[in-house]
Amino acid sequence: MSTSTPTTAVIGLGAMGLPMATRLATGLPVRGFDIAPARLELAAQAGVQTTTSAAEAVAGAQVVLVAVRNAAQLDALLFGSGGQGTDGGDAVPGIAGHLEAGSAVVLTSTVGTDGIAELAARLADLDVDLVDAPLSGGPARAGAGDLLVVVGATPRARETAAPVLDLLASTLTVVGDAPGDGQALKTVNQLLCGVHIAAAAEALALADALGLDRERTLEALSAGAAGSFMLGNRGPRMLQAHDEAGAEVLSRLDIFVKDLGIVGDAARRAHLSTPVAAAAEQLFLLGEAHGLAEADDSAVIRVVSPQRRG
Repeated sequence: MSTSTPTTAVIGLGAMGLPMATRLATGLPVRGFDIAPARLELAAQAGVQTTTSAAEAVAGAQVVLVAVRNAAQLDALLFGSGGQGTDGGDAVPGIAGHLEAGSAVVLTSTVGTDGIAELAARLADLDVDLVDAPLSGGPARAGAGDLLVVVGATPRARETAAPVLDLLASTLTVVGDAPGDGQALKTVNQLLCGVHIAAAAEALALADALGLDRERTLEALSAGAAGSFMLGNRGPRMLQAHDEAGAEVLSRLDIFVKDLGIVGDAARRAHLSTPVAAAAEQLFLLGEAHGLAEADDSAVIRVVSPQRRG
């Protein structure tokens, strides 16, 4: 297989993994795997070749794109669960032993910097590169190849992964040559995103409490100095948060519980005070405690404004 059209495995066909796999299948041979049969069925319907195991998906692949929820899932996927399996039997093996020498693992998830250098070293022992490439943009933009991607990886790793990243990203920024550099920048990014969503929720809740017209308020704020991407993007969904069906789930609230936790951990390791990010984290934690974990993250407005005014 030509390096310009590398066989690519996508492991994790969730909200982001599936549209990424679908996008990649427009230009590359793609195999996909997910532990959920329903996601495999959706992938097959979208034209992605599915497999019965992650090991089967990665066999012979030059690029393996990983879309998992957190660092624990990443470690289990690559190196196995350790101890006993979930059914009480033997440990579940990871895919590392099935990876092709000279291939690259593209980590698209936000998992934080902790342990990334060690993970890269373990893969390097197998002659496998790690491309640290956390991304943002949401499912619709993933399917359109319009993602924002920040990359930390060696030149060799970037060259191997280039055909995949080029299909997915409209904006790709190389922030360093070491895995972990991408996670570091994404951590900073998520600090701002989480704070901006929380601030937008408080502002629109206050406008509602003051009896202002919600739509006009959002329009006026978005057009002025108070505007932000998150206000413009999440604001309309916040206006739907109290509706019976709620807003469409485009980014789950518990993702920001995870991501702001990563921010807090990074700040503590750096001995840096981040009180605004810590306050935003508390809003998302309260939202999770109130049963909103699987709701759109715009539903955080319900924490500060449990009842919408008439």
